[in-house]
Parts: sequence; structure tokens; C-alpha cells
Amino acid sequence: MAPLVDPRFGAALRELRERRGLSLRALGDLAHRGKSHLHELEAGAKAPTADTARHLDQVLNAGGALAALVDAPVDHAAEADELRLRVAASDVSADTLDRIEQSVDDLASAYPTTAPDQLLPMVRRHLAYVGGLLDGRVTLAQQRRLVVAGGWLAVLRATVHIDLQQPTAATAHLRAAGDLAGHADHPEIRGWCLETRAWEVLTRGDYRYAVALSRQAQQVAPNGSSAHIQATAQEARAHARMGDVRETRRVLDRLDRLVANLPVPERAEHHYRYDPAKAAAYTATTLAWAGDPSAEQVARSVLRELDPLGDGGARPRRSASVRLDLGLALIAAGRPDEAGTVATEAVASGRVVPSNWWRAREVLARVEHAGAPEAAGLREACEEFGPGRRPAAADTTAG
Repeated sequence: MAPLVDPRFGAALRELRERRGLSLRALGDLAHRGKSHLHELEAGAKAPTADTARHLDQVLNAGGALAALVDAPVDHAAEADELRLRVAASDVSADTLDRIEQSVDDLASAYPTTAPDQLLPMVRRHLAYVGGLLDGRVTLAQQRRLVVAGGWLAVLRATVHIDLQQPTAATAHLRAAGDLAGHADHPEIRGWCLETRAWEVLTRGDYRYAVALSRQAQQVAPNGSSAHIQATAQEARAHARMGDVRETRRVLDRLDRLVANLPVPERAEHHYRYDPAKAAAYTATTLAWAGDPSAEQVARSVLRELDPLGDGGARPRRSASVRLDLGLALIAAGRPDEAGTVATEAVASGRVVPSNWWRAREVLARVEHAGAPEAAGLREACEEFGPGRRPAAADTTAG
């Protein structure tokens, strides 16, 4: 999918550069950026990071004009309320509706490989577009398609906010997604809202609430749907965090039955289409959290499948998560030195999203507690690549 970026940024950058009488190469020399990278920013072929925008502001003496286009303060509650209130008759063609639904699928498919801070502005722009169309006039069937598209975009936006550790924004957009799902009578979006909320509270340590939300999602979502399956996996992970190995195993057995004959979906990378290949990765995470001795074998098997060459594979974020799971499993097996090495590889990949840093910190704490010499390298990697410090390599692989 071609990157979807705000065209105002490229136009503003070009105007500022030309006003200073600078060529792309000259600006690149001043800003320590490649000419091709700057060209892509101006052409709208690449989304700028907040750090890049602020740096170019300084170089061009733009007074924050570029940064304002990237990380301007957002009233998340107001945006969410506006979308909900716009559910009224609108005027839109069938072709436009088709393109919107295709864009929703494209964004959901980009989620596993696109950095959250780059995906967020794309989702925001599509939500704003859908909201604008809801001001016109359409048939009830066309209106429902718009509302469903808005619901999917809102729950995706909430998920990205969770990855960025922005709980207030995530709550606002989950509420909006739930309202839209209710208006459109769409139980799967409602199920995803509950499952997404379950993941958020699980990362904050409220495991009992995560179990309750996961079970609600299973009740709401259509039986056997992707939301139902994902919520089942989420319940197992919450039980594992509470140390309830027996209940963890029981829910994992139920998950195995759900995915036993599940075909690989079209566009398996789509965040809201359950890929049965994910089941092994979820099992590795769950067993590692539960302290089950079989976790190491499962995690290694998943890594061989995901990352056979050791370069992150096609799903580098999932590979990084599995390495953290393997680290926990190795600690449980009494090999903290190996755990430190594996976790360092995960952290140094630059693919651990903010909402997963608690897992990296947990491995670090246990490796340090064990007194393994590898703890120093892992701590150094955490300090270099931790939240707030974006590795340069991430720009080249996003999207």
C-alpha cells in the first residue's frame, strides 16, 4: 500500500526550502538527511516522523511550522464525539464507498509492519474523510457502510494509541467505535472493542478485568469469528499472568479447537482477520507467562517459522515479541545468560512497540536479578531503543 501522508507537510517543506534558496542536496547537507529521503517527504511518498519535522524546523528556521503538521495537539475526545454525532444521511457514490472499504483493509493490513506513529496520521485522515461524508445524503444501506468503515477505523485508531501508550485517546476512540458498532448492529466490531480493551488493561496489570473483558468479547462476537478467537487467546494470556496454569491450559485447548480447521485468510497480515499461524505465537507467549516448561520449545519453533534468517522476517514486530517470550522461558529454565542475549536481539531490532516495553523490562529485571553478565548489554539496548528513542532503521522498513 502506498503511504498515505498529509500533503500539506510536503508542500510546506518545499516552500520553506525554496524560500531559503536551497536545493534538495544542499538541505540534505545541512540537515544530515539523504536527498532521496527529502524528495520523498516533499512528494508525499513518505510520512515524516515528529523528530524529523522538528529537526527540519530548526534547520530552516521555520518556527515549528513543520512540527505542527505532524504532532499538533489533538482533542481526541472531541474528534471521537464529532464522528459519532455525524451518523446522519450523507451523499456518496458506490465507487467512493468501495474505495473507503479498501482503504480500511489496507490500513488494517499495514498495522503489523508500520510504526504506530506513522500509521496514526493515516488512520486519522481516513476517519476525518468518513466523518465529512456523513454530512451528506445517502440511502440507509450506504450510510451503514460508512458507519461500519468508521467503526473499524476507530477501533484501529484506539489500538494504535494503545501501542503509543496514550490511554486517554484510546478510551475515547474505543467508545466511539463501540457506539458506531451499535448503530450499525455490527457485533464483530463490538467484540474487537472489548478484546482491544482487554489487551490494554492486561498490559497495565489488571489481569482479572482482562479476563472479564475477554469473556464479554467472546459472548458479543459471532461464534468462530476472528474477534471471538482473538478474545479467547487474550483470556488465556490473562490467566497465565495470574499464574493459573490449569485454567490457562483449559482455555488454550479451547483455542486449539477453534483454529484447528481454520483456513488462512486472504491478506493474512490483516489485523482483524485471524491468521491460524498466529496461534503458535500466542501459545508461546501464554506458556512463557505461565512459567510452563514447554514454552521454550514452542517459542523456538515459532521463531524458526517467523524468522528463519534471523533478520526479523516478514513480521518483525511479532518476531521481536516471540524473542521476549523465549527470554522469559529461558529464565524459567534457569538460563538467564541465554535469555539476556535473546532479549537484547529483540530490543535492538527496534520493533518493540511502546505497549510491549513492560515485557522487555520484565526480562531485564529477571536477568539482572540472576546476576547474568548479559544483563549489562540488555540494559544498554533498552536505554538506547526504549520508548521515546526511535531507531533510525525504523523509517526505512515502515509500511
